[in-house]
Amino acid sequence: MDIDKVFKNNQSWIEEKLELNQNYFEDLGKGQTPELLFIGCSDSRVTAEELMGLGPGDVFVHRNIANMVISIDLNVMSVINYAVDHLKVNHVVVCGHYECGGVKAAMQSADLGILNPWLRNIRDVYRIHNKELNAIDNEEKKYERLVELNVKEQCVNLIKTAVVQKAIRTKGLQVHGWVFDVHTGKLIDLKINFTKYLKDIMEIYHLD
Repeated sequence: MDIDKVFKNNQSWIEEKLELNQNYFEDLGKGQTPELLFIGCSDSRVTAEELMGLGPGDVFVHRNIANMVISIDLNVMSVINYAVDHLKVNHVVVCGHYECGGVKAAMQSADLGILNPWLRNIRDVYRIHNKELNAIDNEEKKYERLVELNVKEQCVNLIKTAVVQKAIRTKGLQVHGWVFDVHTGKLIDLKINFTKYLKDIMEIYHLD
């Protein structure tokens, strides 16, 4: 990659924005009021705003390997807290994608060094759903289903947090689980029934 080309592209982008709106960057500097927090994968093919047809200021974004919501990851927990408590988003989306390298790596019997503790969380998803996954003979379909199940489990992890529980109760915050199909460009809504999940886990995870 020619790094100089990046700066040329940036200049072209600035000129395009100013042609449409001379106050574009002045308006951008006034602050942000996104209604949606997007937790996605770091994969270079998954561009959050672009795939939703949105732009700067519309979405608060956090990305990590395999779109994980891990309670001891201060990065994702800080993002969630800031987005929900301070930016007052109305929607939180966990978005996975097919052909996810993190999910595939988690299924390898290999020592992947520093990635081991991170990928262990995906292996736990497999362990929870092993009967369903082991019944799938086609390996590609099995990986795709694990991508979907991983999204669902990360949504459950979201609703285990106090800040999300409070926002659901007080202002009707909604949690969504999506998958991006890299083969077609389509966003697939997994129709996560987060209120059911919340009800199911409240006995042990309820936080005032």
